[in-house]
Amino acid sequence: MQRTTWLSIAMLATVGLLAVSGWRPYDRATWLLEVLPVIIVLPVLWLTRERFPLTPLLYACIFAQAAVLMLGGAYTYARVPLGHWLQELFALDRNPYDKIGHFIQGVVPALLAREIFVRGRHVRGRRMLAFLAVCVALAVSAAYEFIEWGVALLLGQGADEFLGTQGDPWDTQSDMFFALVGALTALACFSRLHDRQLRRRDPH
Repeated sequence: MQRTTWLSIAMLATVGLLAVSGWRPYDRATWLLEVLPVIIVLPVLWLTRERFPLTPLLYACIFAQAAVLMLGGAYTYARVPLGHWLQELFALDRNPYDKIGHFIQGVVPALLAREIFVRGRHVRGRRMLAFLAVCVALAVSAAYEFIEWGVALLLGQGADEFLGTQGDPWDTQSDMFFALVGALTALACFSRLHDRQLRRRDPH
């Protein structure tokens, strides 16, 4: 199947899931805040599909992150059933679904940064490539925490569902830690596959 065809199918599926998640969300304002990155990124991916097509691995990870965001937006992160199941399974004090979101928030920026650095020949050396990809992932995670902070200041108590701290005073730090773990995991598990796909895209 041609790349454009499966990309079109994936985007249509994502739009469908977006509509389903927004049909009757737990809180409409929280849903909009959570899925706004999906709404922004989808047209960007479509507009750049010919000029700067990404590797299949990166597209797959982006759509996985979109699914995590849409599910979290529909229920709010503290109420996602998958999180409740994990909470009971591991006897946790809180619903951990938001940590899944922050884990993949480390995966996608790390792989995206890696792809841009490699294809643009901006970085030499695998160690420096890995280091800078992790730095970008952490920077993105920090920027998202700034956004959450700004929303909290703007909305006050109305931002509780969006923040999803569930009473944890160290939620911001643990969010960034899970993003770090996600970035390191992505590089450890996917670098070889990513390199093969990058070579097929640019054999030179």
